[in-house]
Amino acid sequence: MYTMEDLKTNRDAQITVGSIVFFLLAFPIYFGYAASTATGSLGGGVADYQVNGEITYVELASGSVYVDDGSSWSDSFNTDAVSGADDLNIVGVMVSMSYGEDETSNGASCGADGADTITGTATHLEFTGSAQGQNDGGSGAHDAMATWYNESMVGAVVSGLSMSEIQAQLDSNGAGLGDHAVDISVDADVGNTNPAPIVGCQRSDGGEEVTYTVSLMVLEYTIAPYIDTSDI
Repeated sequence: MYTMEDLKTNRDAQITVGSIVFFLLAFPIYFGYAASTATGSLGGGVADYQVNGEITYVELASGSVYVDDGSSWSDSFNTDAVSGADDLNIVGVMVSMSYGEDETSNGASCGADGADTITGTATHLEFTGSAQGQNDGGSGAHDAMATWYNESMVGAVVSGLSMSEIQAQLDSNGAGLGDHAVDISVDADVGNTNPAPIVGCQRSDGGEEVTYTVSLMVLEYTIAPYIDTSDI
């Protein structure tokens, strides 16, 4: 405990009390801003801002489809199927795929099954994303996604922009509503019968059964003035 005389003459006491006063004033302001989200009121000027956020997933559709070798399956799903979609900050769409191995073989000289390639593509408006996966003769799974927000800002200190300019790169403003298209294609490989068949081995692989889930990617974020406390 410092006395008034300490505050007048003791420099350490002055620094300590000054630091306490600073934090008492600065922290309520900082955390008040941090509580502002995409639906809040943002009005800060150009400065340094800490941006934090989290993606959650809302299922739009799911199912299972058999895709023939060398062909593709496509469908489109609308956000009207999701209750309260108008209130969500939808910044991406993801299709998650899982698949087994449909290859059959007959003959003792047959070797390992071939690794089939499954390609998934997610599309919304002009945004599209594709990814490939393989079953390696067994099972496999992978995701493909399309996004329309500045992912690099999340979890970073952003400089040289105002709060509203940052918000514009994180908030879809309804752009995520509407149709979301999915395309799944299969390129089957019948294993070591290619390029020349093995004597006594017969193989066939007409395609794959693919189980899919289509999810909306929803971003919740905060923007707060960045306070560098490393020198305090």
